[in-house]
Amino acid sequence: MELNVTDIELVRLLRNGDHDALERIYKRYHHVLYSHAYRRLPDREEVRDILHEIFINLWQNRDTFFITSSLSAYLYAAVRSRVLNVVRNQKVRDSYAQSLQAFMDEGVEVTETKFREKELIRLVEQEVRALPTQMRIIFEMSRFQERSHKEVAEELNISPQTVRTQVRNALRILRVKLGDNIFTLFF
Repeated sequence: MELNVTDIELVRLLRNGDHDALERIYKRYHHVLYSHAYRRLPDREEVRDILHEIFINLWQNRDTFFITSSLSAYLYAAVRSRVLNVVRNQKVRDSYAQSLQAFMDEGVEVTETKFREKELIRLVEQEVRALPTQMRIIFEMSRFQERSHKEVAEELNISPQTVRTQVRNALRILRVKLGDNIFTLFF
């Protein structure tokens, strides 16, 4: 094949299945396309893959591809399009990875928090169950069922002052057993 074959002639030969025409196009444009792609996507392997795909695509679609301006413009547009796709896909992957990492980090925190919360609730319930029976009943009615001292007194047939005293004593016992920090979270 001649050295000074035009792009138009190379495209015609390529359409006719001339493999030498593809090699000639490759030699003519590979270096400039590589440089063009590498400036926008500084990943040598990714750029090589992009160019490889473009030239394979050019050969496989030689019968159907249509060039509206020039071969160089077609190849530059193909490189630009593929580079943009890679960058866009990389951004999506990075965003997904960040989102997944945030979820995993938060998930661990949420799991640990829920575990601690359940453990604290279990501890509080255990200490409430350990109260003397009458005191526990009065305390549970007052704090957990949210009844007034008067309502508790009427239901148990005791004075409101007794209810107040029993609740105060229960709180004092729980504060000692649970510590101030846990106590203030629940009561």
